[in-house]
Amino acid sequence: MSAVATTGETPAARREELVALGAALVTVTLWASAFVGIRAAGDDFAPGALALGRLLVGSAVLGVLVLARREPLPCRRDLPPILACGLLWFAFYNVALNAGERRVDAGTAAMLVNVAPVLIAVLAGVLLGEGFPRALLAGCGVALAGVALIALATRSGGASAWGAALCLAAAAAYSVALIVQKGVLRRVSALQTTFLCCLTATVALLPFAPRLADDMTAAPASSVAWVAFLGAFPTAVALTTSAYALARMDAGRLGVATYLVPPISILLGWALLAETPPALALGGGALCLLGVAVTRRR
Repeated sequence: MSAVATTGETPAARREELVALGAALVTVTLWASAFVGIRAAGDDFAPGALALGRLLVGSAVLGVLVLARREPLPCRRDLPPILACGLLWFAFYNVALNAGERRVDAGTAAMLVNVAPVLIAVLAGVLLGEGFPRALLAGCGVALAGVALIALATRSGGASAWGAALCLAAAAAYSVALIVQKGVLRRVSALQTTFLCCLTATVALLPFAPRLADDMTAAPASSVAWVAFLGAFPTAVALTTSAYALARMDAGRLGVATYLVPPISILLGWALLAETPPALALGGGALCLLGVAVTRRR
């Protein structure tokens, strides 16, 4: 009996799964770099201005790609969920997270935002019929424990109730938006979906344009460069690879993959910002890796 017959999976399906997994890894790596970029530019840009700046760059990059590939426009029934996803995830999530991280320490923010994978797993199980596989639930618990260790190691006691509420609201908005996007991706390409969501958020955040202009004038060149980086890579590239992966794998498993963001962010901060992580944070990162590995078990 062949290996294909034994596993019930064709080589083509296996290749597609590996490509989707690679897209998910690109996503979490670039999202981890976003936390470094936000820390680097956050002192020079207000939360709304920073979100608008990166979305303007992201919309420009994605718009060029959509025109080059001549992506077809979605049908009318797909526009409402695309608008909802753009407003919830691309606009509200970014502003709320930027504002929340000014009021709570990094560890608390990481813990609160990483409630999202749990919410995604529950919503996907109930609304998308993905169920509640034991490996997914077990891995989610292990990874969440790792995030808790990172939060404990990096908290500075500067948390506020309003900042915590903003982080939780950002996590809830992201969770709902990802489930909404999963349905759209059955009919619309990952690139077109990401571009339209990004464009929707850019228009919604245009009231922050005057503050963005002021911050751009006063900010050093290094901070402006970080805003451009945030728009081109964690926004344009990572949100497209996220949509690509989401179209080809369960929403719950993709959500749990984002538990890799905190440990990767710690390593990037160590390398780029000379932020030496506590030993307990490294242990938490190892638990995050283990948790995600558990979810990949069949």
